[in-house]
Amino acid sequence: MSSNNQKDIDDVTGTDTTGHSWDGIKELNNPLPRWWLWTFYITIIWGVAYSVAYPAWPMISGATAGLLGYSTRAEVAQDIARFEEANGEISAQLASADLNTLLENEDLARFATSAGGAVFRNNCSQCHGSGAAGAVGYPNLLDDDWLWGGDFDNIEYTIRHGIRNEEDWDARYSEMTAYDEIFSNEEVDQVVQYVRLISNQAHDAGLAAAGEELFLNNCAACHGDNGAGNRDLGAPNLTDAIWLYGGSVDALEETVRYARFGVMPPWGERLTEAEIKAVTAYVHQLGGGE
Repeated sequence: MSSNNQKDIDDVTGTDTTGHSWDGIKELNNPLPRWWLWTFYITIIWGVAYSVAYPAWPMISGATAGLLGYSTRAEVAQDIARFEEANGEISAQLASADLNTLLENEDLARFATSAGGAVFRNNCSQCHGSGAAGAVGYPNLLDDDWLWGGDFDNIEYTIRHGIRNEEDWDARYSEMTAYDEIFSNEEVDQVVQYVRLISNQAHDAGLAAAGEELFLNNCAACHGDNGAGNRDLGAPNLTDAIWLYGGSVDALEETVRYARFGVMPPWGERLTEAEIKAVTAYVHQLGGGE
């Protein structure tokens, strides 16, 4: 350890030390390179200047605006306004177009599909997936199995008003009865096995035979005597291999016991008329449109 009047010089390097030693290893008192120090000072000056010129310091309800008044939000808003102005004429055409005759106008159809893809990715892909293949509880929009119909008019109506929401009085609405307190455990098993039977899956023949009468008395009113569903009621087809919540024994049992109640928000007040028609056209052309 050095005194105030005498430096402690390292024997190997000939450099004075700070006086700190760890297990015999001394800390050399090497100054930082001048270029490094000047770079550090410049970054401090730059940081102060930047925070004064541009939005930087968070406040209670926003941030300091900065002397230059720059805003990335305003810049994006200007870009959006510029593109909306450029597409104003064709957007107006789309807003008033009849989607059933859309393909007669190739330019308009191309614009609708492109714009609809952007609307879908920004608003619909969170539930239906970026490729629209859906997930458990969220319909696959690529196939031709539609709960409420897959033509232009039905797709547009579903997008505009949504399903089983409390925001739009015109939302599509259907509600399956929960049979947990209506059927016994044995009856639940019987109905599940009958549904497995009509959907051509492995099943218990004895339980399925007993479940047929239960199905006809309780489920056929919505799903039909043959289980093929009813689009007017949003009742799914139980005879195919397409399942919104799964067709396994466990999934079907949960559906029978507790029902399902998927909700889709209405987009009529959130999207413009042109955007609604654009995303309708986009969904329709994905492969499952009718």
